[in-house]
Amino acid sequence: MIPIDTTTLVEPPKPRKWYQILYVQVIIAIVLGILLGVFAPEVGEAMKPLGDAFIKLVKMIIAPVIFLTVVTGIAGMSNMKRVGRVAGKAMLYFITFSTLALIIGLVVANVLQPGAGLNIDPATLATGKDAAKVSEYVSKAHDSTITGFLMNIIPETMVSPLTEGNILQVLFVSVLFGVSLASVGDRARPVLNFFQELSAPVFKAVEILMKAAPIGAFGAMAFTIGKYGVHSLGNLAFLIACFYITSLLFVLVVLGAVARYNGFSIIKMIKYIKDELLLVLGTSSSEAALPTLMQKLERAGCEKSVVGLVIPTGYSFNLDGTNIYMTMAALFIAQACNIDLTLTQEITLLLVAMLSSKGAAGITGAGFITLAATLAVVPTVPIEGMALILGIDRFMSECRALTNLTGNACATIVVSRWENALDKQRLDAALNGQPLPPIEHHPTV
Repeated sequence: MIPIDTTTLVEPPKPRKWYQILYVQVIIAIVLGILLGVFAPEVGEAMKPLGDAFIKLVKMIIAPVIFLTVVTGIAGMSNMKRVGRVAGKAMLYFITFSTLALIIGLVVANVLQPGAGLNIDPATLATGKDAAKVSEYVSKAHDSTITGFLMNIIPETMVSPLTEGNILQVLFVSVLFGVSLASVGDRARPVLNFFQELSAPVFKAVEILMKAAPIGAFGAMAFTIGKYGVHSLGNLAFLIACFYITSLLFVLVVLGAVARYNGFSIIKMIKYIKDELLLVLGTSSSEAALPTLMQKLERAGCEKSVVGLVIPTGYSFNLDGTNIYMTMAALFIAQACNIDLTLTQEITLLLVAMLSSKGAAGITGAGFITLAATLAVVPTVPIEGMALILGIDRFMSECRALTNLTGNACATIVVSRWENALDKQRLDAALNGQPLPPIEHHPTV
């Protein structure tokens, strides 16, 4: 490892006043949103467009961010075999820890029995508007086959992913175009230089859009509390508590052990990406933090090509929070309906969840759709039981998104280390809040 030349270090920015710091603004916005939702629920519910508008703004910039990061990263690699190697290592990591998350959810639900004692008759759940919503998720689950998912990765045209915003399609086109540029060699240099220069204004646009984050977090949180209300937690609070605690332990214990083995602290990493985590907490959308997360990980010493491959892929395949939720929710429904599952049935549930969680990857509402797909294949647990958790799903989605984001950040650092594409000195400096050398092409966040 080449020592960092301290003469090139960027001086820390001048201290900002506390109210100018993004994460402080987001925290204040979340608190104000909760208060508005509690004391003026109708007004809070009317704030929904603020949250929706911010998420649309971020989704607008996601495709160009992924495209430029992946294309310039891969085109700058001299060995094309390395692209496949990085993808292979990332998928190995994703499959391992996604499966572990499913198993942990299964074990915790069996030990704590969050649904026991509710004594729900499934027949009473088959009517009403919640039943209609469940039917809608079930129909989407039937459409989300593995074959259909794989076919959906291939876009209609080379440019359509940039307008439609399908992350996996954007990734597919980006990898293909990046490999093509690298294969052409010197003749592609002007194109590569153009994309590298284009990265600066695109990432500056991200920085500008993030200034609207507190407004988006306020609107989304006010809507959630105003529409569903704290009272809607009711006797399902134990399930929510179990899920939050399990997810927290998964991050601190499982991912913490992985991080320690790979030479960094999961706590320091969480502090480093606190802005993104608060943004996700406020909006319930992990996509809202994707552009700045990619910037931060690259700034922390992860090679651009690895960040560009692991983060977008992980958003579809490395959903640790969603997987914990799936097995816990399935067993909660069974326990609430007094259905005793055998060990064989639970293992079947686990195996089906492993497949269905990949088949519906990248689909809006994937958590509920994959749960519907899993229960449809394991008929012992009534699909109608999903109506039990439909009302609290919004409160659980924050935790799913937070766990997913943390898992993907950890995965990127780990895969970078496996691939010898991690500047360890730079990572240590970033996680400890020390000055960093300037990044070529990308402005700092």
